[in-house]
Amino acid sequence: MLNTCQLFSEVKSSMDTINVDSRSADIRERELSNLMKRPFVLDGVRLASVEGLIQGIKYPEGHPVREKAFASAGVTAKRLGYELTRGGAGTWVWWQGEKIPYGSAHHHRVIARAIEASFRQNPWANVLLRSTRGLKLTHNVGEPSEDSSLPADIFCGILEDLRDMDDPDVDICLRQLLHG
Repeated sequence: MLNTCQLFSEVKSSMDTINVDSRSADIRERELSNLMKRPFVLDGVRLASVEGLIQGIKYPEGHPVREKAFASAGVTAKRLGYELTRGGAGTWVWWQGEKIPYGSAHHHRVIARAIEASFRQNPWANVLLRSTRGLKLTHNVGEPSEDSSLPADIFCGILEDLRDMDDPDVDICLRQLLHG
């Protein structure tokens, strides 16, 4: 088991690119993934992970699978919405009483808000995200899907924008952890 100092010495590696992937051995690559369990609240709704939101909003409000997805993380959450969008079958998502076109800028904004909430409400993940400043984020996890809720370039852009926002409290904490 690694202690905090060992974990942050890993974070200070000389890599130029971070490939966000839940299966990675690199703690940053793994923990920045939407599949990771990172409980948060968005608009009064409790969610176990960003992936749970991504898959759950594919179901209309009140649908039992929606609530199951919201309480899920990892591959379990991903599988709950997979069949709905495979082959372009999913054309809508639902959030806060609104029916939103699947894959639209509005849909991506809902997901971006969820990603931001998940990091802001989970300080450890937020520090890991901030530790990637100056590095290029990618999301190469296999063949890109035309049916993806969140294309890799948009996902990485959201993470990079959030990472690069000024947050003095997190920045002070990160400096203390990384530089003693």
